[in-house]
Amino acid sequence: MEGLGFKSTRVVLPSGVEAATVIVRGERIVDVFDGDASALPASVTRVIDFGDRVLSPGVVDCHVHVNEPGRTEWEGFETATRAAAAGGVTTIVDMPLNSNPVTTDRAALDAKLGACAGKCFVDVGFWGGVVPGNVGALEDLASGGVLGCKAFLVHSGIDDFPNASEVDLRRAMPVLRDLGLPLLAHAELDLGAPAAPSDPRTYGGYLASRPPEWEDAAIRLLIDLCRATWCPVHIVHLSSAGSLPALRRAKDEGLPVTVETCPHYLCLDAEAIPPGATEYKCAPPIRTRANREALWQGLFEGIIDFVVTDHSPCLPALKLPAEGDFMHAWGGIASLQLGLPAVWTEARARGATLPDLARWLSGRPAAFSGLASRKGSLAPGHDADFVVWDPDATFPVDAEGLFFRHRVSPYLGRALTGRVHETWLRGERVFAADGHAGTHQGAPRGETLLHRSEAR
Repeated sequence: MEGLGFKSTRVVLPSGVEAATVIVRGERIVDVFDGDASALPASVTRVIDFGDRVLSPGVVDCHVHVNEPGRTEWEGFETATRAAAAGGVTTIVDMPLNSNPVTTDRAALDAKLGACAGKCFVDVGFWGGVVPGNVGALEDLASGGVLGCKAFLVHSGIDDFPNASEVDLRRAMPVLRDLGLPLLAHAELDLGAPAAPSDPRTYGGYLASRPPEWEDAAIRLLIDLCRATWCPVHIVHLSSAGSLPALRRAKDEGLPVTVETCPHYLCLDAEAIPPGATEYKCAPPIRTRANREALWQGLFEGIIDFVVTDHSPCLPALKLPAEGDFMHAWGGIASLQLGLPAVWTEARARGATLPDLARWLSGRPAAFSGLASRKGSLAPGHDADFVVWDPDATFPVDAEGLFFRHRVSPYLGRALTGRVHETWLRGERVFAADGHAGTHQGAPRGETLLHRSEAR
């Protein structure tokens, strides 16, 4: 089989950023040459030279709410994966809600697999769910291919995915441990909060309604359960920097605890959110500027393992009620296409490097999801998934350039740095910048990534 070379003066490799040519045969990387391109093997029949644009591993976003089937009018596999490809994302992992049915048994997983067939522009994996009474379904979910299972410790926002109690988790976690799957946890415990604000348009009132103590208490409980069961525990979308010391101690103890945070907690702050701007609402909430800086420190120190978007869209009428009521607006932020530039804009200002970004957005989320043998690195044997981008180009975010179904996002109107030019999936280009918005190349070709086919 003939080979194809991808050349750049800035290739983000496991060893660092180098001038190199990545050799691809079929869907896989077979070699990396860091010398003169004239010395490439004769089997390389064509070299694509990207100049000084960065060639880095495709982004792995393992926290995405696609919502299909059942709520496809909120977001679906075609629109979500188009947006992913336009943002340099080559792999997503779909959350078990807010689809209908929720992915808490094998029949629902099979419905999800059927719903995504032939629609995806990037590769897609799946999380299952832990809800009261479904411990008996976890083995079937695992045999069906889920990469892990998620639970909420507080109301999820939809009644068909109820939150798990401590008793539910103590029953489920040994089962997940024996299946080789992690528990992902939305870590908030409802400990009570101040009464609803007199003016529901104020962001401060919403922020006070979900205080950091909710998150900190839930994380302490999850660490204790991890210690008791030795089931791997993953804290999704960490927003409270107050939990960083406890998480550091858990990691130092050797407990199998991992942590993610999101662009909105690293890039936005409560002080700058205007009244009625419900596009900023998420749960846990965006907190103070000082809290944001502490999260960055936790990321640099490795307490926080990686960054994912938690793309959670809905119908515009649910997200943007006419009265600007934070207490009743849907709590989720749409940013699947914008994760790379949003994080890079703030990361470079704090001294982060291109290898740091590749580790946070690609390598570590791939490893956590059980996909490290194929995804997250430009190394021989891995899928030829990569993003070609300009880390110095600044661009305005506007609705015309977005591909997710509903173009509602707190990033609209912002200037971000780090423009994606091309995205390649398993050796084929799936997105190319074309004027303002870009174009998708060819028919959907994404694969489903199932646990049973991966070596953990």
